[in-house]
Amino acid sequence: MRRTATDLPRLLAELDPRADLAERHLWLIHVLEWIRAAQPSVEVAIGRAESLITTVEGDPQLQQRLQAWWLAFIDTVDITTLLADFGFAPRTAMITEVSERIRGKLLPGTPETIDASELFSIAMPTEFGARWLTAMPEALLQRLSALLNPQESQGTSFWQHALLNAITYCAGQILSNGFSPELRLRMSEEARDARPFHDLIRDVESLRIEVLHGLRTPDRLLEAERRLRERLDACRAAIGTVYNRFGEGGISVGLVFRVRQLRTRIVRIRQLLDCLTSSRPEQDAVRLLAGFVSVGRERRSLRSLFSTNSSLLAAKVTERSAETGEHYITRNSSEYMQMLRRAAGGGLLMSVTTMLKFGLAALAFSAFWGGFWAGVNYAISFVLIQLLHFTVATKQPAMTAPAMASKLKNINEPGAIENFVDEVANLTRTQVAAILGNVLVVFPAALGLAMLFQYAFGAPPLDEAHATQVLTSLSLLGPSLLFAAFTGVLLFISSLIAGWAENWFVLNRLDSAMRYNPTITRALGNHRAKRWSHFWRNHISGFAANISLGLMLGLAPAVAGFFGLGLEVRHVTLSSGQLGVAGATFGLDIIHSSAFWWAVAMLPFNGAINVMVSFYLAFRMALRAQNVTGVERSRIYAAIRHRLRSNPLSFFKP
Repeated sequence: MRRTATDLPRLLAELDPRADLAERHLWLIHVLEWIRAAQPSVEVAIGRAESLITTVEGDPQLQQRLQAWWLAFIDTVDITTLLADFGFAPRTAMITEVSERIRGKLLPGTPETIDASELFSIAMPTEFGARWLTAMPEALLQRLSALLNPQESQGTSFWQHALLNAITYCAGQILSNGFSPELRLRMSEEARDARPFHDLIRDVESLRIEVLHGLRTPDRLLEAERRLRERLDACRAAIGTVYNRFGEGGISVGLVFRVRQLRTRIVRIRQLLDCLTSSRPEQDAVRLLAGFVSVGRERRSLRSLFSTNSSLLAAKVTERSAETGEHYITRNSSEYMQMLRRAAGGGLLMSVTTMLKFGLAALAFSAFWGGFWAGVNYAISFVLIQLLHFTVATKQPAMTAPAMASKLKNINEPGAIENFVDEVANLTRTQVAAILGNVLVVFPAALGLAMLFQYAFGAPPLDEAHATQVLTSLSLLGPSLLFAAFTGVLLFISSLIAGWAENWFVLNRLDSAMRYNPTITRALGNHRAKRWSHFWRNHISGFAANISLGLMLGLAPAVAGFFGLGLEVRHVTLSSGQLGVAGATFGLDIIHSSAFWWAVAMLPFNGAINVMVSFYLAFRMALRAQNVTGVERSRIYAAIRHRLRSNPLSFFKP
């Protein structure tokens, strides 16, 4: 119910310092609801707060009740949970934090609590609370402080004690995390030798003594504050070296989560210090509480949790994909011809894959097992192509996009965008060469294998009904364009899996384990163990991409069919091979079939959509990982359009 200004007398009449814990807290919640009802007008909200303060100031009996309520509040509620712990995970595990946030979204809170952070979440749930709090005039805040704490004009206040305790608790959390082996061993050697965490608690206790001891001079307090701030800077610098080790040692979402929590704790102590030493404590205290409103909203957001803690992981995944993707970009005529030869080899192997696909289909497995064995067939073929140093055209874009985006790290340097457009042209030529090499070989090779099958067994691999069904399914007139886009998404996902697998391999130092583990070296010998270590380090990304892509191409239609979606895959190389096998059934008469020509017409669209969708998704993720802004992206797109108008052949001819 929306509360109006006429509710104020009733709210003040309900103020009872001797009420139960929940009732006392409900009174505070109702007062804040009454002020918040002025939304979206901050001026009206401040006017209501001033009316409340003025009314209490004019009634001595009401003042006594409010002061008694406040004393009961600070005596029972632990304010340090709000100051020190609000916005932080109770434990340092990412999965635990996800479950906590889901629980917070699904289950309601209760005002019957001594945890100030829980009460704050209920009392200040919207961003409007932060707006009217920060707009409160300093004079009005001082009047409110005088109403609540008339005896705190001299000596140490409750607020100072609470701030000191919160700083101590935060420092303890920083200390325990800074000493944890997961972070300590990833710091630089210089950071470990500097021992920044060892004296943190001592500096906090020195500050406490200077604040609480009234006879100390201001100079001693300023010196204690300066030492603590310098210690916090040293701790933050030590934690910063952990980021520098992610490239060589791998990264996990959980590890990023712990580092971010630790750095935010250091920032929190700085905020508490600002309040503790401020010459305007009321205004700084309200500013801190207003910041907690945004912290609370972010604390409840699953999207915020995943985006903040996975951004660095995405950057590292795309960075590792970029290392692989560099090998797929040709820049001169010799590399262009080499790509054509590698693509031709890939097309030859894919013709065998296509024949095996129809052979597995003839076994009439159930939908799942048929998709599974088809996926195994694709995965084995892709891995063989990788080991033989051949290529499949549509696998390249999702791997080359991060390599392209890595060129944009220094986008504001002279000639950076022009160099990037050159790389776009190089990549486009490479894709044209790879698709042509695949398609121009896989079609006649699959046709030849089907004719050999017919010669050996007296019948083609497909009868006319099944061959006609294949031609119809590949037609441009059907939903094949949608299926080609869906396949592009699968190609992008396989590149993510590749980057994640390589990062996981490095994070767990499996290459070092293979090379030096005594059990492995005894079984393989030192020289062979070293070779296997290098082999897996160089090929783990490709294996993950090829196996995951193969299984997804086989299983995705079966899984989609289970949910009634009717999605299929349209991979341009596989589609060309299927067209060749189907053509063997009809012989030369197929050139008179409109279904055949509609299927042929689909092939260039199939290849283009496979490439564009997978490249676009990977490129967008890589741009976010490189922090390329929208303005910079507009400059890039404008430069590409200019190159297309001025020199279109550069995108096709080496």
